[in-house]
Amino acid sequence: MPYRRLPNTDKARLRAIRSAIDTADRTSINDIPFSAPLLSKLQTFYPLFETATLNQKQAIKEQNQNSKKYTKAVEKARLYLHHFIQVYNFAVIRKEIKPETRELYGLDPANTKLPSLLNDKDLLKWGEKFIEGEQQRIAQRGNPIYSPSIAVVKVKFDLFKDLYFSHNTYKKNTQRMTKEVINLRGEADRHILKLWNEIEGYYSRLPAERKRERSSQYGVIYVYRPYEREKIKSEKQQCKLNILDPNVLVEA
Repeated sequence: MPYRRLPNTDKARLRAIRSAIDTADRTSINDIPFSAPLLSKLQTFYPLFETATLNQKQAIKEQNQNSKKYTKAVEKARLYLHHFIQVYNFAVIRKEIKPETRELYGLDPANTKLPSLLNDKDLLKWGEKFIEGEQQRIAQRGNPIYSPSIAVVKVKFDLFKDLYFSHNTYKKNTQRMTKEVINLRGEADRHILKLWNEIEGYYSRLPAERKRERSSQYGVIYVYRPYEREKIKSEKQQCKLNILDPNVLVEA
């Protein structure tokens, strides 16, 4: 005997509620197999849940589109800043630039270790420090660093910086929309459970097969177990064989 299975995706939840509402609209009010208050709740809840899921999809889509641009911007900014720091560090090691200037960049004058740029927050932090530090060093009549110059680094960094904040905004929007869907999802499950219980209760006096048939019209989903599906498949195949078997044909 097939068993009833509640929806496990938002799309399926919406379809189950929509099916019940649409079928009820085509049915005489005295023949609707669930209560009028529940129908009213479903009619109010459905557009809220549908809108929330659509907003979530749109937020995810926008985040993904922004992520592609953001990823490229991060790679470029990290590459150019890393190369700039290396060139600066080599110049200090060759004594072309005084070690004391490290302080302008927020570095320890006695430490030649390069700062980590693996984390996006670190990239943001050190990018700002090196752009400001290089501008101060040049203002103090220091020779500009080239290949890359700080002007080129700044162009790459500014693009990354703009996308960094928009990227975080998109992430927060997606998280907010997802949280809203999760909250409504629990309510959807409670409505569907009550709906299906009322529908099956309404048709409880009918034979099992007839009850499932009528309940299915209002969106109730029944699933056959593997062995039941195999049995049905076997019976259908046997039926085809009987039709094709000349011994079972009736002469005109």
